[in-house]
Amino acid sequence: MEEMRSIQWFPGHMTKTRRKIESQLKLIDAVAVLLDARVPYSSCNPDLRSIINNKPRIVVLNKCDMADPAETKKWLSLFRQNNIAAIALDCKTGKGLNAFIPAVKNVLSDRIKAWEAKGMTGRTIKVMVVGIPNVGKSSFINRMTKQNRAKVEDRPGVTRGNQWYTIGKGFDLLDTPGVLWPKFDDPSVGEKLAYIGSVKDEILDTEHLSGRLLEYLRDTYPSPLCERYKLDKTEVSSMQGYEILEMIGRKRGMLISGGEIDTERAATTVLDEFRNATLGKLTIDKAEEHKDVRI
Repeated sequence: MEEMRSIQWFPGHMTKTRRKIESQLKLIDAVAVLLDARVPYSSCNPDLRSIINNKPRIVVLNKCDMADPAETKKWLSLFRQNNIAAIALDCKTGKGLNAFIPAVKNVLSDRIKAWEAKGMTGRTIKVMVVGIPNVGKSSFINRMTKQNRAKVEDRPGVTRGNQWYTIGKGFDLLDTPGVLWPKFDDPSVGEKLAYIGSVKDEILDTEHLSGRLLEYLRDTYPSPLCERYKLDKTEVSSMQGYEILEMIGRKRGMLISGGEIDTERAATTVLDEFRNATLGKLTIDKAEEHKDVRI
């Protein structure tokens, strides 16, 4: 765990992004906070609470088709218990997208009535889309605009400018670049963000990271782990992460000269297969551990 304390990623453009978000708040009516459904707590930037202040907001649990469905239901229930509007969707398949505009209008229902009372029927609703790197904001906007206009790439830090998109009559979205916060006070948060690819792999020890993920899966999702890599569940239950990683490398024939196991290649495989859900629909942040969730 100690090694994960070094995971920090706050390049200069993120400071600029925060300033842009703050400067454009006066232009928007609501904020859509995109979270990764596999790590709803860890993918929520705590700085955003102070930045977006009292603006109406809606939580969007993206990538729900990669998360444990039972856990996603628990998270949606938890958000609603805390009076936070929340929906789950998957931008790759389009599942749940039709719920977004109605959910925003519901959050803004009082304001819409006030606009109508002033003769502003049909006033354009402007929503800012915020989230950490690699949470799927560009994919979300592409789906909502029904055009491939926002740049999509499966690595953090691609979107760099704030852009407006019209997604229907009287409804505009403001895209913003992904932004992390300066320091992960809880090292496990940085670790989980690294699992999903929101922190650049180049600054990480992927073998250590993969070993930590394998330990989590060993304890929480042993069946998907063992089925995927043809491991013995009883044997794995008493193994450390690096030992599991070595076993996976050996079973996959990932060997280098002298018959040594290529653990770096095995680590990359494990992380990739977790990130693209080949390992199964898995959730790392459990709702029952975060009853005081705030956005």
